[in-house]
Amino acid sequence: MGDVTNREFCTTEVDDHVLTVTINRPERMNSLHWMANEELATVFDEFVADPELWVAIITGAGDRAFSAGNDLKYQAQEAGGEMKAGPKAGFGGLTGRYDNTKPVIAAVNGVAMGGGFEIALACDLIIASTHAVFALPEPRVGLAALAGGVHRLPRQIGLKPAMGMMLTGRRVSAEEGEKLGFVNEVVEPDELMAAARRWADQIAECAPLSVRATKQAAMDGMRHGSVEDAMEEKYSAIRDMVKSEDFVEGPLAFAEKRPPNWKGR
Repeated sequence: MGDVTNREFCTTEVDDHVLTVTINRPERMNSLHWMANEELATVFDEFVADPELWVAIITGAGDRAFSAGNDLKYQAQEAGGEMKAGPKAGFGGLTGRYDNTKPVIAAVNGVAMGGGFEIALACDLIIASTHAVFALPEPRVGLAALAGGVHRLPRQIGLKPAMGMMLTGRRVSAEEGEKLGFVNEVVEPDELMAAARRWADQIAECAPLSVRATKQAAMDGMRHGSVEDAMEEKYSAIRDMVKSEDFVEGPLAFAEKRPPNWKGR
């Protein structure tokens, strides 16, 4: 086990180059109010800024929920109906974070509804327990999935399958999520965190600046309507990769038939 920090609404664990964030409000199905969103935004600000952290995993405490989304009970009963704006980084500190080039993995252990599903969609990979259930049910309660769900889901699985989920608010199992293409792997509940860590370790075996260049080029390149325009774009993470020590170390290690010693710079 790495270094564990207990915060008010989540716990964080650092083990080698991997940060694991666990939303810790199981009594509320790991739903989030504005204070929890602010705390998670701070956690991921620290992750982005720390050169020794290369990959993050986010999950939920307990076996019932990854996150049930916005804490409507808090909003209705404790905040008197007030809807306070959350952090600029968005729901869970992730849905509005567009400049993070480090990979984030969602380990979905149960219900991922509304904002909870939007957090997972904002991650680069989704590893799901067989108990996981996904939905954007906002239209069923007079709302809309405006923390990125209505935009990310069509881009990730195609328009018609996404509309089939969004216009009905229906629930989708982990197995169907894998078939639709937004889930990378489905595992038994007791294997979830090991599977997420396996993916994180495989990413960490690669040059971290190359991983960030790949993510930035792939994500920002989608802003362009043609591959040609995307390839002509200038990406800061690619510039950093080319100027790094690791850009020399990779080919040298290959030539010397040894594992590379990545420095992330």
